[in-house]
Parts: sequence; C-alpha cells; structure tokens
Amino acid sequence: MDKRVASAAEAVADIPNGASIAVGGFGLNGVPIELIRALLGQGTADLEIVSNNLGVDGWGLGLLLAAGRIRRAIGSYVGENKEFARQYLGGEIELELTPQGTLAERLRAGGVGIPAFYTASGVGTMVSEGGLPWRYASDGSVAVSSPPKPTAAFGVFGREADYVLETAIRTDFALVRAAKADWHGNLVFEKSARNFNPLVAMAGRITIAEVDEVVEPGGLAPDDVHLPGIYVDRVVGLTPEQAADLPIEKRTVRTRKEA
Repeated sequence: MDKRVASAAEAVADIPNGASIAVGGFGLNGVPIELIRALLGQGTADLEIVSNNLGVDGWGLGLLLAAGRIRRAIGSYVGENKEFARQYLGGEIELELTPQGTLAERLRAGGVGIPAFYTASGVGTMVSEGGLPWRYASDGSVAVSSPPKPTAAFGVFGREADYVLETAIRTDFALVRAAKADWHGNLVFEKSARNFNPLVAMAGRITIAEVDEVVEPGGLAPDDVHLPGIYVDRVVGLTPEQAADLPIEKRTVRTRKEA
C-alpha cells in the first residue's frame, strides 16, 4: 500500500475544527513542524492537543497556540513558553497536566487497546485526589478542576501499596516526525527524536508522518524499523531544506581554553 502524500497541506486537509490531535516531539526535538505549519495555514481551530509540551514561543505548537487555535491541551510540561503560561493562567486554554511517564503510557494504551491501567505516579497528590486547576476564570479563580480518580491497593511488588487508575488516550489524528519511511509507512526515528513519536503515532486513529527521507519498499531492514506501518496512514516526504529546519531550544556556549 502506497501511503505517500504529495504535501503537508494535502495530508492535513481533512483535519476539522474541534479535532483531537496527538503531536510528537520533546521540546523542539522530533517535532512535525511542517504538518503544524500546514495546519496553521489552513485555519483549523478549536483543537485539543495531546503532547508533552506546546513548543516554544514562535515555533512548533507555539505557532498554533499564538494564533488562538488550541482550546484544550493534555501534557506534562508548560516549560518556558510564556504565551502558553499566559493563556492558561488567563483562562483562555484548558490544561490537563499529567505526569510524563503516565502520559506516555496513556498514549501507548490507546494504541494497543487497553482502556485503563493502574500506576503509582500521582498517588496521594491532586493527580489522584482531584483539584488540579484545568481552567482558570478571568479573575484568577479556578473555573474547572480535575476530578478524583479511582484508586486500589495491590501487593504485586513485595508490598501492598495504593495505585491510581488512569485512562487511555485515543485521538482523532496524530502528527509525528521520523527520519526515514518506506511507502508502507514503516518508520525509523533519529536517536532522541524518537521520544514520544512512536507512542503518539499509535494513539491516533489517523496518523500522519513527515519524514526526512522516503525509500522504496524493501529499503528498510526489518530490524531497523522502530514503528510498523500498521500505525501510519499517510507519509509526507520533506525537502532537504525542510528537514534541516532544526532549531536549538537552548544554546549555551563557553570559551575554549587555548590549546
């Protein structure tokens, strides 16, 4: 099956207003930037985004955020995105903060058909007991807070302890970035750019991958494939210029000692 699509714009053309979208990346690493730009260009709005973070000011998901296109987010990190913090604290966006490992497992569970699972992360905190501010009112009060989650005790690791029930995440679409793909959608990721991308791809009902290089079927050794094409619906090949658009989130330098 040939899953290649001619352009990022064509690949995201059927994403409607109000869609839920899982997006790969960690910071600025492994971000499907061309698909995000195409989504921005077509004007899609009222989105629910599931991603570790929402990019930075002026790049990645920060572009959709600045344009007011995101209604709700599920993630684990606000970071140094000043616009994200402003919108959240100002009541313009709803945010469901989730422990990072829990977010990863919720995405994986959505991809493999597990509706919910128990984890120790967040037990005894507002993550399990409820009360996390999901949305603020314009006056700074909490308009919507997280509900309490079911807990249960298990003695499977040598001691009995409480665990909290977390539900799987399944989204309408998923956008990911990979280093290589074949026509069938089998994906290879580049080192740490792998991050959330495979899990995000699994969670989407329709998954779109932008890739640095597209090879013919048989061009990928089976043992090199990180994510099988069964999880991928569309493949967009990037130009060399697009593939090279890899900004550094924090550039730090030091003076080298003379040899």
